[in-house]
Amino acid sequence: MKRMDSLAMFTKGTVAANHMIFYVFPDMNELVFEVTQEADGGFCAECLTDSIVTEGNTWEELRKNVQEVVRAFYFDQPEKLPSRIRLHFMRDEVLACA
Repeated sequence: MKRMDSLAMFTKGTVAANHMIFYVFPDMNELVFEVTQEADGGFCAECLTDSIVTEGNTWEELRKNVQEVVRAFYFDQPEKLPSRIRLHFMRDEVLACA
């Protein structure tokens, strides 16, 4: 996996402190989702290349929902259905020093 810090690959991917991190994957038959944990404990997954967003109360529910929403998104274009889905879990934590 080759890392590049630019807008050349994806238009999404903002991480803490507005630092952009992007990855170039050699196999473009893979969808990448940025996963964040919500304040209520659930998870939200947003695709970095297509307009696909879903959520789940548990990690297992999120995984099932991501697979389901990807199949639904490509229902009329089965030839474009990716062979793999990558869930990239993002966690932003602030710690007190005092």
